[in-house]
Amino acid sequence: MQVKIPRRPISGVLLLDKITGVSSNSALQRVKRLYQAEKAGHTGSLDPLASGLLPICLGEATKFSQYLLDADKVYEVTAKFGVRTDTFDAEGKVLAEQPAIADETKLRAVVQSFLGEQQQLPPMYSALKKDGKPLYELARQGIEIERETRTITIFSLDIVNIEWPQVAFRVHCSKGTYIRTLIDDMGLAFGCGAYVTVLRRTAAGHFSSEQMLTSDAIDALKNEQGLDAIDQLLLPIESLIPQFPIVTLKAPMAHFLMNGQAVYLSSVKTEGLHALFREDGTFLGVGEADGVGNIQPKRLVRLAD
Repeated sequence: MQVKIPRRPISGVLLLDKITGVSSNSALQRVKRLYQAEKAGHTGSLDPLASGLLPICLGEATKFSQYLLDADKVYEVTAKFGVRTDTFDAEGKVLAEQPAIADETKLRAVVQSFLGEQQQLPPMYSALKKDGKPLYELARQGIEIERETRTITIFSLDIVNIEWPQVAFRVHCSKGTYIRTLIDDMGLAFGCGAYVTVLRRTAAGHFSSEQMLTSDAIDALKNEQGLDAIDQLLLPIESLIPQFPIVTLKAPMAHFLMNGQAVYLSSVKTEGLHALFREDGTFLGVGEADGVGNIQPKRLVRLAD
């Protein structure tokens, strides 16, 4: 008889190094099992082909994951020029091959043309949905549907290394950017096609790859030192929102706020979202200020009894 492992109301943020060949959901579920967490979610999926930074939110942190979904991302990507595939990566069917003549001057001109704000068409091989069905399922059936373009921004696009026909880039981009589409578009602009061979995310918002760990490393630590040891790897919930101004509330005011009531603090003169803390340093959640002292609770944590 299989023993049911009890779930824990653990909360925090884990910076996972997702390995190549694993879906973001599979990686998430493994972390959830390792931590025996009641609730878990990630902050923006990576393709199975991709590796790198996948922040995992556990427990109450899932309420604040949207703020990281909206953040900029940084990727390291290697593209092979001279071939175009239907998935825009190495897993797809070859659509066309054309001799890729090395021309660094032309390549740098193409790179320059993709900087800044632009419209990007999401690929059919993506997790976007149409009538509840992922587009990649339709694509596998040979069905292509119309998609709306998205406004994205490429803040920087650096050439890291050239070993023609393979070129390594570092991309700093806005949310919603498909790196596979960027490489496909660049290949078309260069005149010979291109597809992604290696893709790794190295930053999401203010989180970077220096702190991340693979699930195998977390599993090994748990086996050696137990749950307490891996709990120490978790970042606090408020690490998701360092950009928000901080408001500290005295206990009576915090009590009203935690019961869903707006509070007044004359010292708060800024508008917008704020990170709310109790005097003892306990993170309470996010509130919205109107600029004249009124703070309305927006998203609150459930405090332990």
